Amino acid sequence: MNWADALRREIRKCAEEYAEQHELSRYHSLGRSPTVMFEAYAGGTLHGNFLAGSYKAILDYPPWRARLLKPHQRPDALPARTGREAMELDSSNSSDALLMNIFCYPAITRSVSLAQLFGRRTLPSPEFGVPGCVPLKGGEPDATEIDMRLGKSFVEAKLTEANFTAKMKAHVETYRDFDRVFDSATLPQSDEEYSDYQLIRNVLAASAHEAEFYLICDARRPDLLRSWWEVMRSIKSPALRSRCHFVLWQEIAASAPEELREFLLEKYRIATDTRGSAVSNAGRL
Repeated sequence: MNWADALRREIRKCAEEYAEQHELSRYHSLGRSPTVMFEAYAGGTLHGNFLAGSYKAILDYPPWRARLLKPHQRPDALPARTGREAMELDSSNSSDALLMNIFCYPAITRSVSLAQLFGRRTLPSPEFGVPGCVPLKGGEPDATEIDMRLGKSFVEAKLTEANFTAKMKAHVETYRDFDRVFDSATLPQSDEEYSDYQLIRNVLAASAHEAEFYLICDARRPDLLRSWWEVMRSIKSPALRSRCHFVLWQEIAASAPEELREFLLEKYRIATDTRGSAVSNAGRL
């Protein structure tokens, strides 16, 4: 079962239906499995990939607005007329767009149950695309970024991405604390690469900054949860392992205000059960 492909198909279908229902302009990426791409409209005050309240909040706050300018990683996979202008957050598959739709929503800070999913009484203001500053053996920090920071918590968000990417062992082993944090023999790997590099890097960031780390992913992606388990079991320190968690998009939807919850169901088919509780439970693996 290719869980990533199955979720991409479902989200593409939802995005098409959402665009039709709300009469939104969209286009498609190239290739055999096209992605629905949305654009800003109404003089730039609205965007087809965002809930109106979230988008207004993003535009009104310069640090959030700057995230909208993140270039699309594959302009060659888009029609020529749009490729150079398209942004990463225009994609209906964008986990960054989903993250901002939720955590930039104006009433989100009043959700006590959502704050509790992240071990808090109240949610701090989110920061997006923050430097990880993970120390390298030479003393300098690396140049990678963290999807979101909530106070002292780092967050990695995933939706339809195929995996957590692989990286050459020679690169991963340049991190100063790699051998102290991980039992490298038990990490998922090939002869030349470590799998799940993004998870390894985020755990190293949490270790270096004495922070919590949360993976947000979808209940429809058991493959990503399995990868997270395989990385977590290789963490040497029980104390660090206890600061590493996962939360499901479905749990977040269950804790969201009604308008946002309906948007997540309509556009992403992120559903909660009939009792209003999440499909599964957040926590430590």
